[in-house]
Amino acid sequence: MVSTTGKSARLLSLDVLRGITIAGMILVNNPGNWGSVYPPLRHAEWNGLTPTDLVFPFFMFIMGVSMYLSYKKFDFKFSNRTFLKLFRRSSLLFLIGLAIGWLGLFSGGLRELQGTDIPLGERIWQAATNFENVRILGVLQRLALVSFFGTLIILLIPHKHIPCLTGAILLIYWILIGVTGSYVASENNIIAIVDRAILGASHMYTETLPDGKVIPFDPEGILSTLPCIAHVLIGFWAGKLISESKSKNEQIQNLAIFGTILFFAGFFLHYGFPVNKKIWSSSFVLVTCGLASLLFSLLIWIIDVNNKKKWSVFFESFGVNPLFIYVVADILSILLSNVVFMYQGNWISIKNFVYFEWLSSVFGNYLGSLIFALCFVFINWIIAHILYKKKIYIKL
Repeated sequence: MVSTTGKSARLLSLDVLRGITIAGMILVNNPGNWGSVYPPLRHAEWNGLTPTDLVFPFFMFIMGVSMYLSYKKFDFKFSNRTFLKLFRRSSLLFLIGLAIGWLGLFSGGLRELQGTDIPLGERIWQAATNFENVRILGVLQRLALVSFFGTLIILLIPHKHIPCLTGAILLIYWILIGVTGSYVASENNIIAIVDRAILGASHMYTETLPDGKVIPFDPEGILSTLPCIAHVLIGFWAGKLISESKSKNEQIQNLAIFGTILFFAGFFLHYGFPVNKKIWSSSFVLVTCGLASLLFSLLIWIIDVNNKKKWSVFFESFGVNPLFIYVVADILSILLSNVVFMYQGNWISIKNFVYFEWLSSVFGNYLGSLIFALCFVFINWIIAHILYKKKIYIKL
């Protein structure tokens, strides 16, 4: 849905935090070369946490905050109309995620067939009908599922029970992972077993084990979506805290206390259930929600209390159209990686040409890879800023 209404009701610090996460997601997803990425811009191989591991859970937390602020306007009333609107939005988001996955396979298939003797029409048909390898789950699909079930919970369950429900979800997940011995990356991990049984191995992401073996393992899998629901419920509670605070200083204080408690709870839980993004461990939920809450309180202090706003326009542009810009970035990334042309007798993609022929030769592999990612973020920011200046808000 496209809206051109003013954004006076929006919380600037929340838009900025959302924009930081979207810019971060685009940055870490688009290096010039995956083999030349600085360690902080990589995901942790298994247990542990890097700055890159924060961007997606931060967005999940923000989604929960936004759910509270949005549905509070309607007094959290459930209706058939609300359900249908939620179902349509979640379904659309899920289908867009599937479509982007298909587009990647389609364009990649065309690239691989480029220069062969196969007729163009047959090449297009082969690439377009490669449905057996389409990844069913992914970032947008996870957001769709979590948004759907999280919203149903906040509309159907009394809010006083939400903290207990959140704790129960995280506890049950901890027990499930512990009982099945699924702390390690392996084909026998319960998360991988469930995904293979329901989705099929060919429709899953892959994980490279320490010994180099590649197995089907989806970091956005079915079972690990369960703690993600707890993630948005914690964000929802943070939204409740700031909404019920009587002043900005009280918002900062409440969020800081809330975030500190969550962070240390997750830190101590780490010794029984390691922080791990790929299985979305309960400790990972608590630590990242704690850090997100602390950063949110800092932004309120900087932007709303001290009125330091000029620097924030860059991120606000991303934050008012987050999912649309994320989708645009995904599509641009696919095109840059798969649109090829003839160069010195070989087919080369636009991305590889820019990186290998220009950036890496001038700046070196790692810095060149980072510069490519930063330039890609800036290209997407131009699109986001044009929409921002025109007050066009596209909701997905």
